[in-house]
Amino acid sequence: MCGIAGMVGSGAAERVRVMTDALIHRGPDEGGYYDDPSSDLCLGMRRLSILDLEHGHQPMANRDQSVWIVYNGEIFNSPDLRRQLELHDHRFVTANSDTETLLQLYDEKQEDMLADLNGMFAFVLYDKKRNLLFGARDRLGIKPLYYAGTPAGFAFASELKSLLTLSGIARDLDPASLYHYLTLRFVPGTSSMVKGVSRLAPGHWFRYELGTGRLKTHCYWRPSFAPLEGRSVTEWSEIVRSELRAAVQRWSLSDVPIGCSLSGGLDSSSIVGLLAEAGHPQLKTYSLGFVGEGTESLDELPLARKVAERWGTDHHELVLQPHDLLRDLLKMVWYLDEPYGGGLPSWYVFQFMHRDVKVGMTGTGGDELFGDYGRYIGLERQIAGRQAGTEAPPVPAWMETCWPLVSSLVDRLPHGVGGLRSRERWRNWPMVGRDPFTWDYVHAFYYFSDAMKRSDVLADQADGVPVQDTTELLRDYYRQSNSAQPRDALMQLAMRTQLPEEFLFMTDRFSMAHSLEARVPFLDHAFVELVMRIPSQIRTKPGDPKYLLRQAVRDLLPDELLQAPKRGFVIPTAQWLRGPLRPLAERLLAPKRLADQGLFRPEFYARFVHPHLEGQADSHPQVWTALMFQIWHSLYIEQALTDCPRFSWQDLC
Repeated sequence: MCGIAGMVGSGAAERVRVMTDALIHRGPDEGGYYDDPSSDLCLGMRRLSILDLEHGHQPMANRDQSVWIVYNGEIFNSPDLRRQLELHDHRFVTANSDTETLLQLYDEKQEDMLADLNGMFAFVLYDKKRNLLFGARDRLGIKPLYYAGTPAGFAFASELKSLLTLSGIARDLDPASLYHYLTLRFVPGTSSMVKGVSRLAPGHWFRYELGTGRLKTHCYWRPSFAPLEGRSVTEWSEIVRSELRAAVQRWSLSDVPIGCSLSGGLDSSSIVGLLAEAGHPQLKTYSLGFVGEGTESLDELPLARKVAERWGTDHHELVLQPHDLLRDLLKMVWYLDEPYGGGLPSWYVFQFMHRDVKVGMTGTGGDELFGDYGRYIGLERQIAGRQAGTEAPPVPAWMETCWPLVSSLVDRLPHGVGGLRSRERWRNWPMVGRDPFTWDYVHAFYYFSDAMKRSDVLADQADGVPVQDTTELLRDYYRQSNSAQPRDALMQLAMRTQLPEEFLFMTDRFSMAHSLEARVPFLDHAFVELVMRIPSQIRTKPGDPKYLLRQAVRDLLPDELLQAPKRGFVIPTAQWLRGPLRPLAERLLAPKRLADQGLFRPEFYARFVHPHLEGQADSHPQVWTALMFQIWHSLYIEQALTDCPRFSWQDLC
């Protein structure tokens, strides 16, 4: 795993060395550069050594040095690809470097090489003969790749902070990204929060021609649904078990020890069970628990412990107080690169694992592939009710069993839907939304609706450039599934937005901040494509969204875990904002500061902040979302930092 950077333009050699210094956390083991003064081009990288520790140095060239590569990721079918290439008279110099596999495959197929790759990757090749840069990102968006045009030329990097070391990139805010962030708490799509800096979309490649400066991007993979009918649940569960086992085996390729993040949930526990069943040596597992008010019902340590005991893993536990998460708040914001208002505990999981291992398996992706928490239930109830011309069908038992979790999470529900604080309103909730899209993708309106952003939050922009409503953006993704099944369409929506730009974004930044390679075998693209072929009514059930996965791995897991409801750790932001973080909220969201900044309406403080701080209303989702943006803005825009802050959040007060 690595951090990569490069540039075409005047002063590239010096500039790229600064860019790679900003990525040292992604690759602390070694660095390397390739300079081509005749083309004003430089490629740079920082390496975290995982495969072929002795010979996998980068940048790496092919035999005649006509193609050079910098590469971040792992190609898990590299051994198979090497054997196939050798049959076509390719000769390898390294023992098992997947970087060399990429070079040889490019020599053979150029852009068509991407169809053969199984793994997580972001790489850029410099092809001297064709006088171009060719870069690509993996299908699901596990590994990041940013790029930008500059007055001096063209540049790319693994992280935004690396590109921001270039003097030619102004730290100006992208209005559309801010607009969408306020609804979603993450930035969707290909635009970053900094104007002019783009993110290569998952499943896309780019080609930059050095002679003309022409840039082209192209989609080489997109989720699609073509259900295979005629198989029973039993048959599909056996196929899922077999293919998930194969994916986990592929993604365990490593020349260094591997650990597993073990939450006590179904997804991570399945990975541990499959690795242990396959006889993976010296398997280490890591679990994070919390103590403090309100955490008792959310503690998954006992379940994780049972899985570890079942398979005899070398198990490690870390217990935190909720307020421990504040300790590294500014570091988290810095390493995240862009504003993010979601979960923070993973920071400590990866920090914990890094003490012993360089590679950590996680269960990320299992939720999105199998039911996505049952978010489709409300939509299906509405459709059924409309077709029947009656009220919605009875509430599934699953929704009843989820009430305790909903009750614990209720303070995260959308502003203005506070009536959900009763079981009866929870039963009827999927039928409430006036907009046909607010059945919804529940999390989409946790924070600010489009109407709220226009009337209560954002200041009028002088340029008056219209921004697409976030609702419409999500509708577009929903429609692109080309499926009549809501379960498929919402899965497509999650795979195009929340999965890559929230969960994988956070997983990559927090793991690499601690020089740990996080792997997500549920997102092996062959397994993903298989799951998309399973008829939606078999893949997930309203009474048990992960029914099929549960059937597939039932014998690997303790009965208590199989029967346990979905849990999660809820950050106590409401209490933090009224307690230790109150001075920070009062300063960064003060009316005068907002007026001077020109992004938010000064009335935002009186509308949301003051009532919450005084206990007159519960507006903490809105206040926390705005505060996390303001912390990012302070570090990245106002102070224009080029290094991780050495001061604490208290110092910002």
